[in-house]
Order: sequence, then structure tokens, then C-alpha cells
Amino acid sequence: MRRSLIASALIVLMSTPVMAAQVYKWVDAQGVTHFGAQPPEGQQATSVNTTIAPAPTAAPAKLPQVGVDEEQQAIDEKVKKEVAAKEAERKQYCEKMRTNLAQLENNPRLREEVNGEARRLGEDERQKRIAEAKKAIAENCQ
Repeated sequence: MRRSLIASALIVLMSTPVMAAQVYKWVDAQGVTHFGAQPPEGQQATSVNTTIAPAPTAAPAKLPQVGVDEEQQAIDEKVKKEVAAKEAERKQYCEKMRTNLAQLENNPRLREEVNGEARRLGEDERQKRIAEAKKAIAENCQ
């Protein structure tokens, strides 16, 4: 068992130079490309690089984008600002709806001003507005 391990190790060690041997490339008179360990006599041959590049150890750093369209960047910024404005508007709407709902639920005697005149909301109308406020909050506010 020990002898077979030693023999295997020697074979592996001896085969390493064979794998790293020089390879030559040449084209014959008929235009056929040949590869071999020995260059042919009387013909020009080029040496072929047979070494394998090591695998990268770390991910390459993110390269800066070259030629990024400035117009596209301006459009992106504009869209981001619009989205932020819409989000702020939505938050303000949700705050207002929650305040209205709290007043509707906690105050059975509510008055509403219509055309400069104050009128009292009936219980049916109050319950209807409570349902509408809850629905609006559920649809627009999380």
C-alpha cells in the first residue's frame, strides 16, 4: 500500500513538466494549421501560450460607467423628485383622513359648514362618512 502511494506521487510529480511543455503552431504548404511539441525543420512556427490563468480571488471592483448619458441621469433625478413629492402628498392625505376619522368616531354631534351655514350631521350620514374614511385609509394608507 505504501509503495503504491509513493509510486503514484512520483508519477504525478514527473507528469507536471509534461503538462507544462512548450507547444508550437505552424501552417503547412496546403494551409492546414498544425500543433506539436517540436517545431518542424525549415518552417516558421510560433510558440503557443499554454499556461492557465489563475482564477480571480476577489470580485473585480465596479468600474466607473463611461459614457453614461447625462440626459438620462437628469430624467432619473426628475422622476425621483416627483416620486418623493407624491409620497409626501400621500402621507399628508393619510394624516388628514386619520384625523377626520378620529373626529367622526369620537364626536357624535358634528357640525358642517355649507354655504356659510352650519348644519348638524345626522347619525346615518356620520356612519356613512366613517365608512368612507375607513375605506380611503385602507386603500391609500398602509
